[in-house]
Amino acid sequence: MPAPVVPDRVSADGLEEKWMTKWDERDVYAFDRETTRKEVYSIDTPPPTVSGSLHVGHVFSYTHTDTVARYQRMRGKNVFYPMGWDDNGLPTERRVQNYYGVRCDPSLPYQPDFQPPFEGNAKSVKNRDQVPISRKNFIELCLKLTAEDEKGFEELWRRLGLSVDWEHNYQTIGERAQRVAQAGFLRNLARGEAYQAEAPGLWDVTFQTAVAQAELEAREYPGFFHSFAFHGKDSDVVIETTRPELLPACVALIAHPDDERYSGLFGTTVKSPGFNVEVPVLPHPMAEMDKGSGIAMCCTFGDLVDVQWWRELDLPMRSILEKDGRIQLGVPEWIEDEAGAQLFREIEGKTTFSAREVIVKHLASTGEMIGEPEPTMRNTNFFEKGDKPLEIVTSRQWYIRNGGKDFTRPGAKANLNTELLERGEELAFHPDFMRVRYDNWVQGLNSDWLISRQRFFGVPLPLWYRIDEDGQVHYDDVLVPDESRLPIDPTIDVPEGYEESQRNQPGGFAAEIDIMDTWATSSLSPQVAGGWLSDDELFERVYPMDLRPQGQDIIRTWLFSTLLRAHLEFDGLPWKHAAISGWILDPDRKKMSKSKGNVVTPMGLLDKHGSDAVRYWAASARLGTDAAFDEGQMKIGRRLAIKLLNASKFALTMGQGADLDLRPLNVTEDLDRAVLAQLHEVVKTATEAMENYDHTRALEATEKFFWTFCDDYLELVKERAYNRDGKWTPSQAMSARSALAITVDTVVRLFAPFLPFAAEEVWSWYRPGSVHNAQWPSPLDLQNVDGNPHILEATSQALVKLRRVKSENKVSPRTPFLHATLEVPAGMVDLLELTRDDLSLVTHVEGQFIIRPSAEDEVEVVDYELGEPPARKPRN
Repeated sequence: MPAPVVPDRVSADGLEEKWMTKWDERDVYAFDRETTRKEVYSIDTPPPTVSGSLHVGHVFSYTHTDTVARYQRMRGKNVFYPMGWDDNGLPTERRVQNYYGVRCDPSLPYQPDFQPPFEGNAKSVKNRDQVPISRKNFIELCLKLTAEDEKGFEELWRRLGLSVDWEHNYQTIGERAQRVAQAGFLRNLARGEAYQAEAPGLWDVTFQTAVAQAELEAREYPGFFHSFAFHGKDSDVVIETTRPELLPACVALIAHPDDERYSGLFGTTVKSPGFNVEVPVLPHPMAEMDKGSGIAMCCTFGDLVDVQWWRELDLPMRSILEKDGRIQLGVPEWIEDEAGAQLFREIEGKTTFSAREVIVKHLASTGEMIGEPEPTMRNTNFFEKGDKPLEIVTSRQWYIRNGGKDFTRPGAKANLNTELLERGEELAFHPDFMRVRYDNWVQGLNSDWLISRQRFFGVPLPLWYRIDEDGQVHYDDVLVPDESRLPIDPTIDVPEGYEESQRNQPGGFAAEIDIMDTWATSSLSPQVAGGWLSDDELFERVYPMDLRPQGQDIIRTWLFSTLLRAHLEFDGLPWKHAAISGWILDPDRKKMSKSKGNVVTPMGLLDKHGSDAVRYWAASARLGTDAAFDEGQMKIGRRLAIKLLNASKFALTMGQGADLDLRPLNVTEDLDRAVLAQLHEVVKTATEAMENYDHTRALEATEKFFWTFCDDYLELVKERAYNRDGKWTPSQAMSARSALAITVDTVVRLFAPFLPFAAEEVWSWYRPGSVHNAQWPSPLDLQNVDGNPHILEATSQALVKLRRVKSENKVSPRTPFLHATLEVPAGMVDLLELTRDDLSLVTHVEGQFIIRPSAEDEVEVVDYELGEPPARKPRN
């Protein structure tokens, strides 16, 4: 191989810009559509949420994925590594509202020349200060802002060195994704796997939309326990509640069947304080005898337990809470007492907080409030993106069956929940202990997947409803489009057999105005990225995919929903492996997230430390393990990248212009064969680790060897490799130079998935093409090198001890030993005799050099004499 062409000065600075450009020009990461499925390794890349900026946690997990992609490419796989953007949904809407100072009002007409009041990163704009605009205007602003954000995201990913094929990207609001999402839903509907229902469900009053079970987040929320009495025929019944504002919605008092305090009341009625509404006292095993007074109000609805009681005990519906979180206007028909009606008039139209204050004050004035309110912290359900506790309201919604309710597919041997648990057993989790999170989620499901959202920027539900001649909308008479028409927007498009003039008219049709939950699109990411319904040849080559990389917090949402959709549509897994990253923790050991405001943006880190350094920090954490944000680790990564450049330059240029020889058969000296024997084990370890999705172990093994190579072996053989004075035979010098070149050639490939920029720079000095398209090192390449790795270990220990003598004496490393005596474990004597010449030359032992056995386990310098330090050379 020709001599390397190494720049006079090597530096890690500027490598990102240099190689990003060349990789693009040379299509280094392009997917080849002509290969077979067997030759492909496909990745279901997580589409990041486009709602502002990425943070360092994204860099962490996406680096893990990229190490896998780069490794598989070097193993000869044709890697399908697309990128998606999750650009629809509530986070995007909220960002657009604050960025432009607008809000969507679907009742308003479209303004073709609309200009938003401002553009900027306003942290929050109150609803009353936002300019109302039409749905079409609002969607245009969403598309504009997400397009700008996506450019920034792509710039960051390129800078980080993600080996994505940028010709394969998609947006979850894009036409291709909409077609896939709508077709998937219509097929679910046709098979009976999707349905609509009017039912109580979780509702976010801020976003004005229903929320699914998978989107819940339990948070501690402050409140007060209030005690007051319901009035029985013979005595009062005291209850404790944190939600007295729901007193007019009370439909029963519930106690445990075994609670002797209340068993005599079962089947009787009591009247509610303030409103004088008669309600029954009933038993139910879900009542907690040791909580509060042991008897509870069942209101429609305060929480999910109320919903369960309401259903199982067949209780009446007495909802008073509107979707905006305020008490309804108008006295309900069940409040017949005039005093109760007057009290209700005082709370109508108020927020729950204000209504609570009015009722507490009233009950205190009538003496029905017992004692003072007691402060408490309660575990309360929030929408994961929301800032107010969720309420429960009744509404018409669409669902996809997910095993939360009993359902068996036609021809299936088990119900859907059991099928999904069995399907999970087929999936390889990395690390395997993450499997329990999937199992626990599936086993704990108690409802089907609510997929409809009362929002604006998302994939429309592709449905219309027939209107009868009296103008009544029949929601059970659903009109669906032919799949060939997709994607459609039912608020713009017309069902077959109708005209636009019949929209919202008697005998005509009404459009479904809800959109799909963003997970309803993301759950089809393998199908969207792989070209399902649009590119059959591509889909056959990449699906089912090989890998789903993702965070641990979305196993219950993204992983489960994707597996569910693949199971329902294709009766199989969507991928073979799931690689689950841990969280990045802030200095207080809390998860970094944009919602908590404790994130670090990555571009500054990439500028400060370099991309390879940041990637090193990320790759140093194992899958499934939480890691601290640590710039110190990035500094170590920076030092490693620079050392790879400098050590490689040093090792590759020792031939002083001679051709490189990478043939192991030229490695004849014991010390040189020893380093290759060690390298052989490192290649085996790193390969096994990468095959098992343990990138950290591969990096650790490579890094440990590399520092030994630099600190010990390189120093030991440099004089022989240079052979300036001709002290060594040509074959002995060639042995060292070949070992150095083989080691660099191997190590640079082992580091390539982790330090892609530095590795590519070194590779370019002596090899054509890209290291990232090169073959991953194989243990077979070095299996015929008959070396003893213990020789290098022993020689390194002796080198460290001899160096320490000079360090402790505070003299130059080039100060000669006039004589030196080493005592070493008996088994090391023969090993060190094999490397005596290299060791004595590098440590400058000029006189007698004795190596003798010792009963101790450590190498020790037991006798020595130092000569005069060499004269310093004058600076030019």
